[in-house]
Amino acid sequence: MVQTPDSSIPSFVAELVRAANETERVRPSQVRKLLFRAIMTVSDLREQVGIPGSGIGHDAIVGLNAVANDTERQSSERMSAALLEAADLVRTLWVVLDSGVEITTIFWD
Repeated sequence: MVQTPDSSIPSFVAELVRAANETERVRPSQVRKLLFRAIMTVSDLREQVGIPGSGIGHDAIVGLNAVANDTERQSSERMSAALLEAADLVRTLWVVLDSGVEITTIFWD
């Protein structure tokens, strides 16, 4: 599990938003690194609040991973949208974690 200090989350969200607003000037390799970092952060935050990973096609992580794996062929608009989605996921999960709410999942057979 990646331990991310709470104070670094807002800075990381700002970095994602800044890159999303400047995709014309950000290299695809930088977008890829930011997206993979966001994926790791989201996965860690999900685990901390009790959200299990799904791996299904509708999981936002799957979409972010698809963009990150092929940034050279993505449009600036698509990379920007993925960075903003990543920022929103990280920010939302950080708020949930910071609030102290824990999510309990019940699986039915």
